[in-house]
Amino acid sequence: MTSPSSPADGGVPGWSLEADLELALRLADAADAASMARFDAADLEVSVKADATHVTEADLATERAIRGLIEAERPADGVFGEEYGITGDARRQWIIDPIDGTANYLKGIPMWSTLIALAIDGAPQVGVVSQPAIGRRWWGATGLGAWTNTTGGGIRRLSVSTIEALGEASVSFQSIAQWRDAGELDALERLTSSVWRDRGYGDAWPYMLLAEGRLELVAEFDVKEYDIAAHVPIVTEAGGRFTAFDGSESISQRSALATNGALHQTFLDLLHTPIPPENPR
Repeated sequence: MTSPSSPADGGVPGWSLEADLELALRLADAADAASMARFDAADLEVSVKADATHVTEADLATERAIRGLIEAERPADGVFGEEYGITGDARRQWIIDPIDGTANYLKGIPMWSTLIALAIDGAPQVGVVSQPAIGRRWWGATGLGAWTNTTGGGIRRLSVSTIEALGEASVSFQSIAQWRDAGELDALERLTSSVWRDRGYGDAWPYMLLAEGRLELVAEFDVKEYDIAAHVPIVTEAGGRFTAFDGSESISQRSALATNGALHQTFLDLLHTPIPPENPR
């Protein structure tokens, strides 16, 4: 087992990040089995939560499957899940979104994911993103790199792009409504007018495209910790940078700004520079 002083355990005695990542991958296996069992089912049970978002029986079953395995193998760890809230100690906290993209799931659209992260003292150290309906998975942990499975059954290490020119960047802004509701439409206009290509790829997938070197920025608002925690170790271990919209190193600011690192400050400057008023004639 890794010694408590090594970077691979985050300074927490008792468990190495290698062991935590191995568990996270098994949590994803259990989640995939639960979620795929009801995907595209004609009789899927769907209800509406107090915040007006949908929840399905599969969201609940998938989170229960993950929690059950954590309780069996890491009973002292805390859990923060979208559907069942916060339980246990927060120093080592598993942060999970059983089905990120429930709107797609309930429509039979395969672009949804299970997000699993382990945060130590509030900082995500392990992350797994699994998209079982398309047979893809991405994972990473601090000091251990970021990885994905390939169509041929192999494993490939992830690395962000090396693009340094704003005009060559491809970005995902998630949705216009998010930026409008955050009062940042002007910033979105500056962003999309300055880059080579902009699209709203939605939910978890664009963060993984960023880690694969296919995008240079992903930014969104109105996100909770369980929406983004799993992405942080994957993006950063692939060489990228992950902050809130204001540039702070936090996953609790209800915003996310992930980049290839080389363009991070350029994007921050662009997004926070107001358009000067036109000169009067």
